[in-house]
Amino acid sequence: MAASFSCKLDATPIQLSRPWQHSVGSCHAPTALRADWQAQMRQARAELGFRHVRFHGILCDDMGTLICQNGQLLYSFFNTDQIFDFLLSIGMKPLVELSFMPNTLASGGTTVFHYRANVTPPRDYREWGDLIYKLVRHWVDRYGISEVSQWPFEVWNEPNLDAFWIAGQQAYFTLYQTTVEAIKHVDPRLQVGGPATAQNAWIDEFLQYCDSNKLAADFISTHFYPTDAFGEIGADTMTRLEHAPKDAMRSRALQAREQAVGRPLYYTEWNITSNPRDPLRDQSFAAALAVRIAMSVDDVVDAYSFWTFSDIFEENYFPSVPFHGGFGLMNIHGIAKPIYRAFQFMLQFGDVRYPTEGNHETVAVWVGRKIDGAHAPTNILLINQAMPRHAINDEPIQVCLSGTDGRHSRKVLIARIDEDHCNPARAWRDLGQPEYLSTAELEKIRSASEPAPTILACSEEGGVIVIDVTLPPQSLALVSIEWEHHDPSES
Repeated sequence: MAASFSCKLDATPIQLSRPWQHSVGSCHAPTALRADWQAQMRQARAELGFRHVRFHGILCDDMGTLICQNGQLLYSFFNTDQIFDFLLSIGMKPLVELSFMPNTLASGGTTVFHYRANVTPPRDYREWGDLIYKLVRHWVDRYGISEVSQWPFEVWNEPNLDAFWIAGQQAYFTLYQTTVEAIKHVDPRLQVGGPATAQNAWIDEFLQYCDSNKLAADFISTHFYPTDAFGEIGADTMTRLEHAPKDAMRSRALQAREQAVGRPLYYTEWNITSNPRDPLRDQSFAAALAVRIAMSVDDVVDAYSFWTFSDIFEENYFPSVPFHGGFGLMNIHGIAKPIYRAFQFMLQFGDVRYPTEGNHETVAVWVGRKIDGAHAPTNILLINQAMPRHAINDEPIQVCLSGTDGRHSRKVLIARIDEDHCNPARAWRDLGQPEYLSTAELEKIRSASEPAPTILACSEEGGVIVIDVTLPPQSLALVSIEWEHHDPSES
């Protein structure tokens, strides 16, 4: 029996916010100086419409922002300017994560990642405040307050985790106070927020501290991954995903929305799993789950920054294997993974959606369109997705569209993401999994990542259009109905 859904196209549509377009994540700042990083960022901006990018380590020693030579503090903002100049040239802006601690200011030597990001508090908070003031003052002088006031400044990264901040909550609050006071001293119009925590942590305490000390908190930022919903951190990814509630990401976002008390809510990291290497990320499973998650929080959050846009990523090391389960929407060669295509489908889906009736354990359906003209196609976004080790089968799906205002379909197209479509990792495996790709291999794999829409038959009777499609497990599809031009006054 088919999973049945219905939608009235004459109903009042619901505006989509697409918070996933607000920002996207990257690795650490020096990678943004690479030519391949910039090429991929340009592509992601053009094809997916990302508006901001966030990365770690803009204050780390390998950026040269602040170092000490012969007892003298040396400030150099050249590398940060190179990155920001590029972003602005392609119509993007930074979401500025102020991390990590320059070694010359650090109170200790504890580091994280292969690039040795210092995660200790400053030995002197006044020195930290001076750095922040000089850096932000420089950016305002260079780019202008009207530009820089559009950049969210986020203080640190996941300070609730010992791996990223060894000094605890109160020391972070002191760091935040020092930072926000320095930035607001440059110009009160600049946006500063936090607590930039993992797993929705510290939001209440952070706002209480800000209120008690009359500190601005212009936005609330935090992180959450589906694997965070299962408490046993030591469990493997499959187990953590297996036990993650289907609505975990929406329920946690709703919780944070309430805690934010009217402030903008930014999730500055999310992905299908927090595991640095996971083969699921290269599969259609990730694409279907990402769509379920992103669509579920569309009406809740103001920014939903996927971590990350590219596998050009070197927190532990820089792998050369083309498909290694990295965080990125694209692999190291800039080949779009299934999840990248899923983001494209969500963008193509439209600006509004219509209320849709129907319920199924693994199938979800959304109906929408763009608002750029009376003859815009109607689009149907469908997924058949379940968490690992949960029952899932091929699912016949029927979608009935009424309220067509006398229109008739001219052409119906379907684009798919599944084991047989938009699957570059399988094309790579079929080539014998070469670690280093020839030009011919690269083009063959890239071709396998491209969507290939085909004609889909539909039926029309009594003003109702019926779409029948079968989706295999862990897959998604975008159906587009192009309409014959019709003037109701001529009926």
